[in-house]
Amino acid sequence: MTVLAVCLAGCGSPTGGDVSVGATPQFVEPSATSEAAPAPSATAPSQPAATSPSASASVSPSASASATGSATITTAKKVKYVFPVKASNVDWHTTHSKYKATDIFADCGESVVATTSGVILEISLKDVYVKGSPDGPNNGGLSVSLLGDDGVRYYGSHLSKVQTGIKKGVRVTAGQLLGKVGKTGNANGVCHLHYGISAPCAKVGDWKVRRGVVWPYSYLASWRKGGSKSPVAAVVAWKKSSNCKA
Repeated sequence: MTVLAVCLAGCGSPTGGDVSVGATPQFVEPSATSEAAPAPSATAPSQPAATSPSASASVSPSASASATGSATITTAKKVKYVFPVKASNVDWHTTHSKYKATDIFADCGESVVATTSGVILEISLKDVYVKGSPDGPNNGGLSVSLLGDDGVRYYGSHLSKVQTGIKKGVRVTAGQLLGKVGKTGNANGVCHLHYGISAPCAKVGDWKVRRGVVWPYSYLASWRKGGSKSPVAAVVAWKKSSNCKA
């Protein structure tokens, strides 16, 4: 893990696809009884124990929210969250260069799984990044973008492989294998998963939003311990204040 700082300025996102997705998704807000995430320490955990999260967040039938566009809080749903890398030896940054995202460090070849159930928005199967290029949609190398049932988009890049059968429009469940940790794209030669949380906005192609707009580390800390802290409120607030401009 001595190479953690190498990657702070190196992450980006892949070439956008042309997938056509249906109606604008609805955000789902967890109930007040959902487990809160532990406050992240200044130093990320060295080797946290492997966990198989199973907790889910319930939504009150009376939940409501105000957000721009047609994204609204839905009711009577349960959302399960899973830590996105299935490995015992994992570490991650609590900061990121230039924009709000997280680099999750694990050995190349470790499993990358779906954070929650949802539909694949777009994937990148070819690494066309050229070293030294300006930041752009090719930075992520091989990647997967998932629209969760909670209305939030989850993005992972620098993969060494996208799992067979993972294609745009395919439905996946929480914890399902999406690919393998790698160092494609602008990963500075370090095995890790670039992880971003965002509003779906244009759904595909909007790489500046897709790469991450809210800090993921507090949610990762919760999911790693089997918790169910939801990023919905932060994503709704960002969308309302930014009008999807990153």
